Amino acid sequence: MESRLIENFVWFLRQFVAISDDEVKNFLLPVVILRKFKKRELITQAGEVENFINYIEQGLVLKYYKQGDEEKVVQVSIEGHLVSCEESLYTRNPSEFYLEAVEPTTLISISYEDLERVFASSHNFERLGRLVVTYIMVLKGNWQTNLIKQSPRERFLNFFENYPEILQRVPQKYLASYLNIQPETFSRFKHLVRNEVKPENHLI
Repeated sequence: MESRLIENFVWFLRQFVAISDDEVKNFLLPVVILRKFKKRELITQAGEVENFINYIEQGLVLKYYKQGDEEKVVQVSIEGHLVSCEESLYTRNPSEFYLEAVEPTTLISISYEDLERVFASSHNFERLGRLVVTYIMVLKGNWQTNLIKQSPRERFLNFFENYPEILQRVPQKYLASYLNIQPETFSRFKHLVRNEVKPENHLI
């Protein structure tokens, strides 16, 4: 794969540790895979062992589990985010979650086996792996805290302020599930915010 295709991914990783161009060429380029998925295509199915860590180059991915006929969304990820069924990836047990492309999606992926080899190749990459896992854990911990401490209105407003574009890209029922807000309450919040936003902002 040409290095230009993973420039954004490398930039993301360099936020954690300084990776040289030689390390990119010798260790990352040989193992990264470009994977493309159609709208509504499953990336990972429940019951399968997750085999990839993924960086979203383009598109949008939902992570969810099924409860009866309902899809309970636990993660909404867009360009520049990492997404995986990491519980399965690191334990090598079957995943309880699905990953699904909400829109046409391009992923920069590294397999579990290659990831382990990269981490073992140098102290720099070993440190990178530790910092990335810590980063993911902190994000999840913060989100779980918000679900407990914040009211539904606070969660909606916080999400709206930080990710206004996602409100236009994800079906409302999935966002309501992710924010743990009843669909009718979510609709009311969205209507109120739409009326409060100046027309020229076009956020919703």
